[in-house]
Amino acid sequence: MNASHIALLKTFTHYFLHFVFPVFIALLFYRENWKKVYLILLATMLVDLDHLFADPIFDPNRGSIGFHFLHSYYAIAVYFIMLFFKGNTRIVAIGLLFHMFTDFQDFYFWNH
Repeated sequence: MNASHIALLKTFTHYFLHFVFPVFIALLFYRENWKKVYLILLATMLVDLDHLFADPIFDPNRGSIGFHFLHSYYAIAVYFIMLFFKGNTRIVAIGLLFHMFTDFQDFYFWNH
């Protein structure tokens, strides 16, 4: 596979995990309210607003995890603790942690 194919597969995987896979999470664990849950999971992508505080805002050679403040290890610990709450808080936690996984795999699986 050449570099352009790998870049295309990386981009596809990233956006699939951010936009499509959450549908499966919602359907699997919250079938009765899957549309609401899917929207909450999508809303957790607002965590990427912390990228606006970086210079440059986007750097393909920089991993988000541990760099941006809402992607910090302290923030991830808070997201993990949120799993122990019920209702929408747990759904938000799932979305945030899955977002962190997506960003982690995007950088560490494809760049190393």
